Amino acid sequence: MANFALKVTRVGFRLLQTISPRLAGRAAFLLFCRTPSRRPTGEKAKAAYAAGAARLAGAERFVLRLAGGAKAHAYRLNGGPIGQRKRYLVTHGWGSSAVYMTDLVSVLAATGAEVVALDFPGHGRAGGRFLHMGLAVQAVAAAGERFGAFDAAIGHSFGGAVLMVSAAGLIPDAAPAICERLVLIGAPSDMAWLFTDFGRMIGLHPAAQAALENEVHRVTGRRLEDFEASETAGMLGWPVLVIHAEDDKEVSPAHARRYDAAGETVRLFWANGFGHRRIVGAAPVLGAIAAFLKGDADEDAGESIKKDAEIIPFFELPARRAAL
Repeated sequence: MANFALKVTRVGFRLLQTISPRLAGRAAFLLFCRTPSRRPTGEKAKAAYAAGAARLAGAERFVLRLAGGAKAHAYRLNGGPIGQRKRYLVTHGWGSSAVYMTDLVSVLAATGAEVVALDFPGHGRAGGRFLHMGLAVQAVAAAGERFGAFDAAIGHSFGGAVLMVSAAGLIPDAAPAICERLVLIGAPSDMAWLFTDFGRMIGLHPAAQAALENEVHRVTGRRLEDFEASETAGMLGWPVLVIHAEDDKEVSPAHARRYDAAGETVRLFWANGFGHRRIVGAAPVLGAIAAFLKGDADEDAGESIKKDAEIIPFFELPARRAAL
C-alpha cells in the first residue's frame, strides 16, 4: 500500500475495531483477499506481459466455474487426443498470471507434453478482484476435473502453496490434486506469517487479529494453523522438488529449508541470484525442472541436482528478463 493509503486504512481499522473487533476482522479479511490490478505497470512488466501474451496467443482457452460464481481461466497447449503424452499443470503467484509463466510453459510444451496453465480468480483472464486459498484450491480441482489427472504440477509462490494444500486434501469438497511429481518455486511452507504481518501492517489489535484469522476457518473449513505444508511434503509419497533463492526478499529461504527437512522425497535446488520473481524464467531453474520431470531411475538424481545448484557461482548465472 502507498503510505497515504496505508495511513488512512490504519485510521479506519483503529476506529472500526473499537466498535466491533469481529467486523474489523471481517473487513480485514476482505482487504487481505483483494487482488492487485491485472494491468502491468512499468516498462519491464509491460514487455514481459506482451511477450507472454504472444506465446499464449495460439493456446486453447477455458473458463472454469467455481462455487459461489467465481471463475478461473485455463490455457492449454498441445491438447487433444494425439497418443500418449504427459500432462503438466502450472500455477502462478499472487498478483501474477499464466502470461508471466510462459518461459516455463514453453519449455514444458516443447517436450510434447500437454500443458495447462491456470489463471486463478482475480488474476489474468479470470476476472474479479478476490481470491483466497479455498478458491485457488477449487481452481486446481476444477482443472483436474476438466483435463484429467496431471503427471506433474509446478507452482510459483502462492501457486506452489496452493498445490501443496490441494495435494494434502485440506479443503473440504475440493478433490485433491494427485500427480507423480511436484515442483515448488519460491513457495511458502505456511500461511500464518502472512496474516500476522498483514494484521501488524494495518494495526489490528489482538481481538481483531483473532477475528481475521477466524475468517480463514469460516471460508475454507480449516484453521490457519492447518495450512502447514512443509511436513505434508514429506508425507505425500511423491518426489517433490523445491526451488528457492537465498536472496528471495518476499518468501524467506527458511520456508525452503523447512520443506527440505520434511523427508527423503523432497529435494532442494538453490537458485541464488534470481530473487523471487526472475526465478520462474531462469535458465538453471528451467533445466532443473526439465531434468526432474524426466523421472530418471537413478535415486541420487535429485541430490545431484541439489549439489550442482549449490556450486553455481553467482556471476555465471545468465541474466534473464524480469518476470512477475
